[in-house]
Amino acid sequence: MLNPYIEVGHLCDLITNKEVKLGEVAEFFNRRIEKLNPKLAAYMTATPENAMADAARLEKASAPEIAKMPLYGIPYSLKDLTWTKDFKTTMGSKNYEHFQPRASAEIAIRMRNASGILLGKTATPEFGMRPTTEGGLCPPTRNPWNLEHTAGGSSGGAACAVASGLGPLAEGSDGGGSIRIPSSCCGTVGLKPSRGRVSWSPVVGEAQAGFATSGPIARSVRDIAMLLDVLAGAVVGDPYCAPVPSEPFAASLGKRPKKLRLGAILESAVDKVDPDVTAATEFALKAFQEMGHVVEPVKLDPAASLIGVAGLIITAGISSVPVKNEELMDPVVRGLSEQGKNVKAADYINAVAQMHNISREIIQALAPYDALITPTLTRPAVRLGTLPSSTNEALQEFFQWCLFTFPFNATGQPAFSLPNGLSKAGLPIGLQIVGR
Repeated sequence: MLNPYIEVGHLCDLITNKEVKLGEVAEFFNRRIEKLNPKLAAYMTATPENAMADAARLEKASAPEIAKMPLYGIPYSLKDLTWTKDFKTTMGSKNYEHFQPRASAEIAIRMRNASGILLGKTATPEFGMRPTTEGGLCPPTRNPWNLEHTAGGSSGGAACAVASGLGPLAEGSDGGGSIRIPSSCCGTVGLKPSRGRVSWSPVVGEAQAGFATSGPIARSVRDIAMLLDVLAGAVVGDPYCAPVPSEPFAASLGKRPKKLRLGAILESAVDKVDPDVTAATEFALKAFQEMGHVVEPVKLDPAASLIGVAGLIITAGISSVPVKNEELMDPVVRGLSEQGKNVKAADYINAVAQMHNISREIIQALAPYDALITPTLTRPAVRLGTLPSSTNEALQEFFQWCLFTFPFNATGQPAFSLPNGLSKAGLPIGLQIVGR
């Protein structure tokens, strides 16, 4: 019997040593999805027949072919914002319930070419515009730790699937925290890569003035590195291109870091931080110090500096999505879209310029540090149906919850959310590590 929470490296060993067949792997996760997904709503579209077909196709590969397949036989999921030519991509919207893209996203092609087994498309709020996965076409995605609470968003289905053993690897996207928020809520590892690390081809050149990117969600940093090696790489003509690393990301895991100078931000003027979250973060900082690293508080409030321009850019971006029937939209998302329609072109251009200028100042202030440590969220997973408290307060309340995440979409820096213990109520708490 397979362990649903198996680490990818161990699963690779079982497959390589022929202790388990690919068809057995696909069938195991298909059955688990069939059993648990009705309760959790992690998947919007499960693809069991495709998973079995992938397994059957890959079983015929020769040893030399397998050696070139980094995800050989490993199950994975794609977020339902990611275009797939062979399967509908609803984007969590009733207006796109039957949308069949004319092409697959570059990252979807790369994951298939890496010879993984596609289990399905995971749930998202409409157009990925909520930090909780609810309110649109997809049923509310529930937190595996407490079904009355959200799994986070907008990659809530992806993080829920990984946390509940409905697949070991998931692709998500992050336009303000949408990989890190659900990872914090569900106790998984999530990475928002550097801007330009992962291509949006051929769907768009950039998303929300460079705010958004795609990235991996998994159960360990090692698994994240494996998936990032598959996803990473620009396409010729991309507007952003991160420097090519000197070695695969997975290879860097074998190197122990030197003594690091770490900055720490634990509070913001935008909102208060839950005491459980603060205590967990302080405990982690002590652990870093015990490992020999230097931890210094940083007098910086990125959220307060960026909240105005971020709101303008994000709402303008959502208003640009073509919608035939606005009455079918999630009222919260419709309200954000209406805000964006009121943004003038000149104001948008000025906001993008301000975002880059403020981001430059933030990065310069953080330049002396090897990494920055913050909580991922101001508080653990909220109850479903409670965020926002009203449509009019949606944007402000969203930013208050994810005030530590969205600034680094603006700066383009890479940022991890790592599991960092549990709250007194038994809900996961996340720790964010922001890189250079």
